[in-house]
Amino acid sequence: MFASEEVAAATSGDDRRQLASAALLIEVAKADASFSDDERDALLNLLGHTFALDPTSLAELEVLAAQRSDEAVSLHEFTRQIVDNSTAEERCELIGLMWQVAYADGQLDKYEEHLIRKVADLIYVSHSDMMRLKHRFRR
Repeated sequence: MFASEEVAAATSGDDRRQLASAALLIEVAKADASFSDDERDALLNLLGHTFALDPTSLAELEVLAAQRSDEAVSLHEFTRQIVDNSTAEERCELIGLMWQVAYADGQLDKYEEHLIRKVADLIYVSHSDMMRLKHRFRR
């Protein structure tokens, strides 16, 4: 996908939103220090469905997002892309995806919840929308 910063700068807003979304979902999966198979499966299914990705594109996105997540200094590089390239509805949808990944292993860790709350604030999703989505996806 993005071989260099020049290529990244030339990519569409949708590609940047996909990469930032994938990286944030990986951050949620890693937040409790246990990136389970259930969380990975949920993450890949959600990304594939949300962005209509074929298996090859999904695998490439996963690798690149994991690399970006590992290299990231803060969440701001991801949340800025979400704010710049998403509608309010898409931002709410991302918070819903994050809750689904957090709940994928059957339990919500306090670090996962803290991260989702922080991201919701950074991407301007209201507290009431964030809580509505939390309750919607709680098992």
